[in-house]
Amino acid sequence: MTGSPSAQHQLDLVPDALLAGRAADGDTAAFEALARRHGPLMRATARRLTGSLADADDVVQETLVQAWKQLENLRDPAAVKGWLLRIVGSRSIDHLRKRRHHLGLDDLENRAENHVEEHSKPQSTDPEHNAVNTSRVEALKAALALLPEEQRRCWVLKEFNDQSYEEIALTLNISPASVRGRLARARITLARTMEEWR
Repeated sequence: MTGSPSAQHQLDLVPDALLAGRAADGDTAAFEALARRHGPLMRATARRLTGSLADADDVVQETLVQAWKQLENLRDPAAVKGWLLRIVGSRSIDHLRKRRHHLGLDDLENRAENHVEEHSKPQSTDPEHNAVNTSRVEALKAALALLPEEQRRCWVLKEFNDQSYEEIALTLNISPASVRGRLARARITLARTMEEWR
C-alpha cells in the first residue's frame, strides 16, 4: 500500500534518520520519500555548480543511484541531507570534468557567478548604478581567476554552495583545517583585490 497517496503523505512526515534507516534495509518507499524531500535542494545545488538544468538532472539521478547503493555505509542516518549534498557536489565536479576532459575551475566559478548575476540583477533603472554593479561582478570574476585552484574551489563550495568546512573537506578529500586555511588565504586575497569596490 506504499504507493497510495496517504501512505506517501505519512512517509513525508517521518524524520530523515528513520527514513534513511528503513531505506538502508531496502525500503524503496522510504528512499523515494528522502528523494522527494531533498531532491529540490539537490537539484538547485547541482544547477549552481554545473550551470545547466539538464546536467543538474543527470547529477541528481547519479547521486540517487550512488546513494541507494551506499546507504548502508551512512554512519549517521540523521545526517542524510548533508551526505546527499556532498555526493551532489562530488558528482557535479565529476560531471564537469567528464564534459570538459579537464576541469578548468574558472568554468565552475563562472557558472557560480553567472548564477549570482541572474539572481542579483540590478533593480535600478539608473544606467550608472547598473554599470557599477556589472563592473563589481567582473572584478570579482577576475579576482577569483587569480586565486590558486585549491583556494578557488574551497571558496566556491563555501560561498556559492553554502557547504560547511566539514562538507568541503569530505568533498575535496582534505582536512577541515586545510579548508579553513585555504578559505582564509582566499578571503584575504579577494579582500585586497576588491578593496576599491568597498
